[in-house]
Amino acid sequence: MPLTRPPAASLRLHGLCIFFSLGSLIWGYNIGILSSVLVHPGFLALLHHPSAARKGLITAIYYLGTWLSYVSLSRAASDRLGRRYAALVGTLIVCFGAALMAGAAGRGAYAMVISGRIIAGIGVALISTSVPLYQSEVSPARQRGRYCVMNHIGMVAGLALGFWVGYAITFWDTPQGISAGWRVSLAVQFFPAVLFMAGLPFLPETPRWLVEHGRHESARKTLFYLRKGLYSADETQLEFDEICADVAASRTSGLDEWSLFREPSLRSRLWRAALLQFMAQMCGATAIKYYLPILFKALGLGTRLSLLVGGIESLLKIGCTVLEMLLIDRVGRRVTLTVGAAVMFVAMLINGALPLAYPHNVNRVSDYTCIVFIFVYSLGYSMGFGPASWVYGAEIFPTTLRARGLNLSASAGAIGSIVVAQIWPVGVAHLGSRIYFFFMAINAACVPIIWFLYPETKDCSLEAMDALFGKASAVNHRDGMENDVERIAVRTGYNGAK
Repeated sequence: MPLTRPPAASLRLHGLCIFFSLGSLIWGYNIGILSSVLVHPGFLALLHHPSAARKGLITAIYYLGTWLSYVSLSRAASDRLGRRYAALVGTLIVCFGAALMAGAAGRGAYAMVISGRIIAGIGVALISTSVPLYQSEVSPARQRGRYCVMNHIGMVAGLALGFWVGYAITFWDTPQGISAGWRVSLAVQFFPAVLFMAGLPFLPETPRWLVEHGRHESARKTLFYLRKGLYSADETQLEFDEICADVAASRTSGLDEWSLFREPSLRSRLWRAALLQFMAQMCGATAIKYYLPILFKALGLGTRLSLLVGGIESLLKIGCTVLEMLLIDRVGRRVTLTVGAAVMFVAMLINGALPLAYPHNVNRVSDYTCIVFIFVYSLGYSMGFGPASWVYGAEIFPTTLRARGLNLSASAGAIGSIVVAQIWPVGVAHLGSRIYFFFMAINAACVPIIWFLYPETKDCSLEAMDALFGKASAVNHRDGMENDVERIAVRTGYNGAK
């Protein structure tokens, strides 16, 4: 049977979302490369072998930067500059922060590292919200999960790249390599960053952002360009009319960012998205991402082998996230989230119990089993919280409040990351493997919370989320365009959920 060629529109959407995922790769690289930097002998010597608490601060302070940006900067950038240029500005800021870290020297080296981490965090917040916003707003409803998961694929690809670069740097073991190797590894991210920034101005802006800024004709042309070959002209016109109706209703409603706290239906979306982001970090993900080589070293592996295994683990995450991309629109967000949390629960249980039963690496089978279940944990995260928390938060808010809602919910994730990044090294130092039981309990609690409190959003168009969460009291009407939407729907048999 001959293979059918994908429609041109499908290729365009995949190309756009994959290119935008390059921004997520920069975000992931920032996380992955620090894992190797924290164990690099040259970095440790420069900072006079920092204590567990100081290492925790280097990790956690990054999320102070992301939190500050989420609550004060990234929403304004996404709404005023557009999704593309917000990502561009964020990438510039990340590069500046990375340069500051790579240039750390002398008595102020620790302060330069801390400052660079904060600045990089500010930039990453812009990238990490503008990328899923763009992907969700250019995607048809039935495939939105697939395209938004590419955000996480980019992030875990960056993680993997960070681990592999860190592993490669270990072979540069000359005095110059020991002194400068970690600096070079930080600078590698400038190459994808320049490519990303150079391409962003040539991408189309999202139709929803264009409508919000009164550029209706540009929005219409962009939407028809994105949908050509996938949907008929009537179906695309209906989607455009739905976007216009939603934006018009939001403008006449008097909704503002405080409505997310004031209006019950919007508040219910905000706390769900924020709690999901918080749980996505409190499940232990931040610790696994940043301290993976240290965890492997505790299980008896050497530094180089720890980085190698960390790189393999990150490649596994890419494969699992690709699988999640294929599943999330079929089985739904809620199933992948609950199954993922259950898998992570089991992995944390094993990693907490076996070192207690066989302490001090006396049983190699026990140590290798723990390593295997760290891989199992990654499988659960990459098919659950990792991609789905961003997909869910990027799709449930009204158009005019989507950027603000996603940023506020992501700020809750930043708080969770600060907590985990700070307590993990201290907890390991004082409690050993018992620290895993804390995160095991959190994963256990996540299963019923998600299953009973989170409505399923698959197949639901961005403009139809009111049916799941209810309308804000001020938004109980549409303007005359809604009649056009209904008339086209009757004529075409299209229900707006494609």
